[in-house]
Amino acid sequence: MSYDEVLADRIRKILLPIALEKRMFGGIGFIVDGNMAVGVYQEYLIVRVGAEQYATALKKKGARPFDITGKPMTGWVMVSQEGCGTKQSLEKWISTAMEFVATLPPK
Repeated sequence: MSYDEVLADRIRKILLPIALEKRMFGGIGFIVDGNMAVGVYQEYLIVRVGAEQYATALKKKGARPFDITGKPMTGWVMVSQEGCGTKQSLEKWISTAMEFVATLPPK
């Protein structure tokens, strides 16, 4: 299944040129300093929030565990259009991811 190109374009407008794009997991990831920050899988925004923010992130509108293999990835959430449909909500999720990725060493 392809990924939501409209959502990917919305992310590009916010993150490029600071992020690199990489096709992965049947979707696309946006890499900052060698670490994936956000991505698109099918119609979902994928957000790297980190273990400390994971439970809080899951309580937000449209968020659910990132699970495409039957084993949820702690520290990552999938966000439906309901949770990232506005520019403001998408920017907030991206900001959350960027804050976490800034704590990681560059690769």
